[in-house]
Amino acid sequence: MAIQSSPRSHGIELLIAYHQNPSVEVRNKLVRLNAGLVRKIAYRMSCQSTEAYEDLEQIGYLGLIRAIERFDPNHGCAFSSFAVPYIRGEIMHFLRDRSCSIRVPRRWQDLNRQGQKIREELSKTLGRQPRDHEVAERLEISNAEWQEIRLATQNRSLLSLDATINQQMDSSVTLGDTLPDPHYQTLQLWEEDRQQVQRALSQLEETTRAAIEYVYYGNLSRKEVAEKIGVSPMTVTRRIQRGIHQMIAMLQPQASPTEP
Repeated sequence: MAIQSSPRSHGIELLIAYHQNPSVEVRNKLVRLNAGLVRKIAYRMSCQSTEAYEDLEQIGYLGLIRAIERFDPNHGCAFSSFAVPYIRGEIMHFLRDRSCSIRVPRRWQDLNRQGQKIREELSKTLGRQPRDHEVAERLEISNAEWQEIRLATQNRSLLSLDATINQQMDSSVTLGDTLPDPHYQTLQLWEEDRQQVQRALSQLEETTRAAIEYVYYGNLSRKEVAEKIGVSPMTVTRRIQRGIHQMIAMLQPQASPTEP
């Protein structure tokens, strides 16, 4: 679980401070506070690509920094929901830049075209699909090279998202059906975070939990909360700070990238 849930609580003061007076020191504190959010997104995206998790994590921090620099606490938006698109977007840009179309040598392109014609001719002559070594012999190349040519050509071809990958009795599954929905994944991420924050909040002492809920969910001032629970505003502040630290301690052990 990432620590990005804390901007609603402990981290909001840092976000306000950075918005009013940006500094590297405050920004670095916010980066450390929200590192779990980067790790979670980087881990999930590493499972969907061939890039190393560590590389995606480092790129994700760039997105987090961009989000910190652009976040305005006065707009009433949770920082985690604001930061997710920046982190994901930075990683997606990196993955797009790393991907490249496969360039097949001109000689192999010519041999592939000749090979396809030979396959058609041999199919008619033999009454069956020719074997690779039979095509290779006609092309006067080794069987291994012909197989490499075929593989390179196949990998170069783009697949349609409508291509069927699994045919069942009453329906078929296309390639597009298997692709993850980024919007759904983001919503799922937020819901998982919300549930874990709620579980941590429920473990706090009753008065402390009430103070946090009044301030961060009810948008009440500390003075108004003090009147509701019968303590001084300073006591409210202390209870909130103590409760937030307790919640962070509960959530931090779940920030490991090996625990999706």
